[in-house]
Amino acid sequence: MNHPARWWHTLEDGRIQCDLCPRDCHLHAGQRGACFVRERVGEAMILNTYGRSSGFCIDPVEKKPLNHFYPGSSILSFGTAGCNLACKFCQNWDISKSRDMDRLMDNASPLTIARAARSIGATSVAFTYNDPVIFAEYAIDIATECHVEGIKTVAVTAGYIHPEPRREFFAVMDAANVDLKGFSDDFYVRFCGAHLAPVLDTLVWLKHASQTWLEITTLLIPGANDSDAEIAALSQWIGRELGADVPLHFTAFHPDYKLTDRPPTTLASIQHARHIARSEGLQHVYTGNVHDPAGAITHCADCGTALIARDGYAILNYRLTPDGHCPDCGAPLRGHFATQAGKFGNRRIPIQLAPQT
Repeated sequence: MNHPARWWHTLEDGRIQCDLCPRDCHLHAGQRGACFVRERVGEAMILNTYGRSSGFCIDPVEKKPLNHFYPGSSILSFGTAGCNLACKFCQNWDISKSRDMDRLMDNASPLTIARAARSIGATSVAFTYNDPVIFAEYAIDIATECHVEGIKTVAVTAGYIHPEPRREFFAVMDAANVDLKGFSDDFYVRFCGAHLAPVLDTLVWLKHASQTWLEITTLLIPGANDSDAEIAALSQWIGRELGADVPLHFTAFHPDYKLTDRPPTTLASIQHARHIARSEGLQHVYTGNVHDPAGAITHCADCGTALIARDGYAILNYRLTPDGHCPDCGAPLRGHFATQAGKFGNRRIPIQLAPQT
C-alpha cells in the first residue's frame, strides 16, 4: 500500500519537497502533505493510498458531468481519500477530507479495476469523488491497464497540478471534467485554500496541448461566486482562451461541510447563469443538480437543432449522424460520440470488486 511516490526532491535543509501540485509541501520525516496521502518515509516520499478505494459505483457518464463523451454510457467510478484543496463547500467531504485510512475498504490493483470495468460492460473508468491528482501514480497505472482492455479513462479534477506531472497524468486520460470553482483569486484563497492561476493554466494546456477531451464545471454558491459580473467574466475567458465550443456546466450548491450558512442555489439562479454564458457566445452550456430538461439539451451550434435531449441523466433523443454531425445542417458536434447513445439511464449501482488473490 505504501507505493513509492514520484515528483519530489530533497531540499538543502534536508526536507523533501513534493513537486506534484502548487502547494509545494515541505516535509520532515514522518510528515504528510496537505493532501494527507503523500507522506515522507525515511528519505523518500510514498503514496499511502495506492491500491485502496473508498468504494466503487457504476454511474451514467453524464453524472461526472460529461455530456459530449459517449452520452448515455456507463462509467465505473471510484475515489480514494484526501485532497490537495481545502474547499469549505466540499460535497464529498467525508471522502476528500478523510484522515482515516480505514475508510478505504476496497483493495484493487490497476489490472483488477480494468478487468472489472470490461466485465460489467462499462465504457469508461472515472477517477472521482476526491481529486485523482493526489493519487496520480495509481490513476496512471489504472489508465494504462484500462487502455489495454479497451476501456476509456476520465479524470474529475480541480486541475491543481504542476506542469511536469500534468503531462504524464493527462497523457493517459481520455476525458476530463475540471472544476473551475470560481473566477477570482480571492474566492480560491478564501473558500478553497488555493489560487486561481494554476487552474487556468491547466485548462489552457488541456485545450491546446493535450488530446484529452475537456468539459468544465462551476458550482454556483449564492453570494460567493454567482454574481453576474463574475459569471460573465468566466464565460468571456472560456470563449477567448479555450473556445466557445468547450462545454460548461453550472451546478447547484447545497449547504454542506463548513459552508452551511448559505441557502441552496435556486433553479432560477442556475438558469440565469446559463443565459449569461450563452449571451457571451458559449455554445454548450448546461445546468446540473437541478431538474431542468431545457438546460440538458445539446444543440447544434450552427443551426440550433436539438441533437441530444435528456431528462436527468437519461437520454431521451439522440439525433446525430454516425460520424457525429447534425442531421439537418451537417455541422460537426465537438466531442466523442458512438453511433447510438447508451441506455444506462439515471441509475447508480454500488458494486464490490472480486477479492484479490
